[in-house]
Amino acid sequence: MKKLIYENKLSCKEDVKDFVLEGSAEIYFEDGKMRMKNVLSADLGQKSNFVYWCNEDFPSDVMIEWDFKPIEEPGLAIMFFSAKGCNGEDLFDNNLQPRDGQYNLYHSGDINAYHISYFRRKWDEERAFHTCNLRKSKGFYLVTQGADPIPDCADAKESYHIRITKKNGKIDFAIDDLTVFSWQDDGSEYGEVLEGGKIGFRQMAPMIGEYSDLKVYEI
Repeated sequence: MKKLIYENKLSCKEDVKDFVLEGSAEIYFEDGKMRMKNVLSADLGQKSNFVYWCNEDFPSDVMIEWDFKPIEEPGLAIMFFSAKGCNGEDLFDNNLQPRDGQYNLYHSGDINAYHISYFRRKWDEERAFHTCNLRKSKGFYLVTQGADPIPDCADAKESYHIRITKKNGKIDFAIDDLTVFSWQDDGSEYGEVLEGGKIGFRQMAPMIGEYSDLKVYEI
């Protein structure tokens, strides 16, 4: 059984009025879909990247779905989920270290999260062999990976339906109903299973990505 608990078309500025941007980005809309791109030059490295958080707290057992299309590459797209402070604080607690999109603040700072990188065209070796990676942080643990079925921008179709399912510590990741990987967090090897928390989109410059039809189900 699953119950729809959050739905957002990501179709206009009003839809994301409560989202929280960390870092610098241009968030705009074309044909009823959200697009994101960096404002700062990619030559600045991590300073040019950003995270765009949905300001909602979700249960531990969830299914997260959205549609995605890569518009321009190189770059990298990530979804964070189950994000909280390391001591269970709200992600935006004022006692947490300020975050500005630089990656180390998200994987080795004072927050915990799972994150999946699902469109990786940033480095030469990754552009030649595409994978989707699941990491658990704090700690930057690469816990599993699978082959990325999304082609480069020139061959991409209208959109790809992406789904993350997390239930009892088991995480399944699928693109267009094709299972990319499954991983069971045993709550031991990499610390306790992460519970609840927020979700957020991350991009690495100079990529432009398009997003729509975000849904979260409690399962």
